[in-house]
Amino acid sequence: MGMLAWFVHNFVALNQLTPDYILILFIVSVLALAWALFTLFSYHRSSTNAQFVGLIDLGFVGAFIASAYYLRFMASADCTHVTAGDRWVVSAGNIVSLSGMGVDITTEKPCAMLKASFAFAIMNCIFFFFTSVLAFMHGGRMSSADREKRYVRETHYRRHGHRRHSRSPGHHSRRSSHSHHRVYV
Repeated sequence: MGMLAWFVHNFVALNQLTPDYILILFIVSVLALAWALFTLFSYHRSSTNAQFVGLIDLGFVGAFIASAYYLRFMASADCTHVTAGDRWVVSAGNIVSLSGMGVDITTEKPCAMLKASFAFAIMNCIFFFFTSVLAFMHGGRMSSADREKRYVRETHYRRHGHRRHSRSPGHHSRRSSHSHHRVYV
């Protein structure tokens, strides 16, 4: 996220349109991060909606494949140049350079960051596919505590129905047209 935000910020600061290959990966990454945080904090409900989570994760696999496809030219990019050198020099900026001991290594920062973003897009495809499979395997099961609550509730309603009993003398119970069943979604 940070690398892609750096690119978007630089293009906005120059009042230029961000290229599609950066913008698509940035948008997909922002949505995927929000989705991952949402599912992390709502994990306690995951068994009831695990197939939905798995389906959304599978959608993110497709979105990351598309974003990696748009950035596919980075697979063959050469961002680092190694040449013979004779002095010690270290410089930073858009071109990071380290020289000394007969070797000069130069890395172009934007190129290296795009290549790393491409690699992260491929890794996210794999990770979201893995979580999608796990979610589909986890779905439809209830914990033993949920099963017991459901059994007790069903047994209670089977035995007692909808009736309310008043225990105090002179107090009459009033029946409502609304059902008093609790519904868990």
